[in-house]
Amino acid sequence: MRLTGYQFGEDQILELLQALNQGVSPKFERCAGISPTRLRLLHELYQAEEISQISLQREIDIDPAAITRHLKGLEESGMISRRNNPADNRVTLVSLTPQGRERIHCYKEEKNRFISSLLAGFDKAEREMLADMLIRLQHNINAM
Repeated sequence: MRLTGYQFGEDQILELLQALNQGVSPKFERCAGISPTRLRLLHELYQAEEISQISLQREIDIDPAAITRHLKGLEESGMISRRNNPADNRVTLVSLTPQGRERIHCYKEEKNRFISSLLAGFDKAEREMLADMLIRLQHNINAM
């Protein structure tokens, strides 16, 4: 649906952004079989051999309770393993299991399919413009 010529007020833009925010995660999870947050966690773990839970939490920028909940679910599904740091028992170290390393490739393919479907009908210039605007919005949010 194209809304060319439709006059948007700032409140309508906010409503559209909120609707997108509410709609993207559940649709992504249905398509990919994993939440966007858990995929980000797996991606970070894929890049690191092993990382402390607190460093991972800071990298992903989520609260401590949320990361614990996500990691517990990923651990129960065999995707990650956690252990106490032998040098400091207060620190929990997190790493991908071999199963997690294998599955992340499938999740990335599903993510690419989802993004292609989401951006269907957008040409390259529109995609670049959208990315630029989203980056600027994120910058504005971070500056608040």
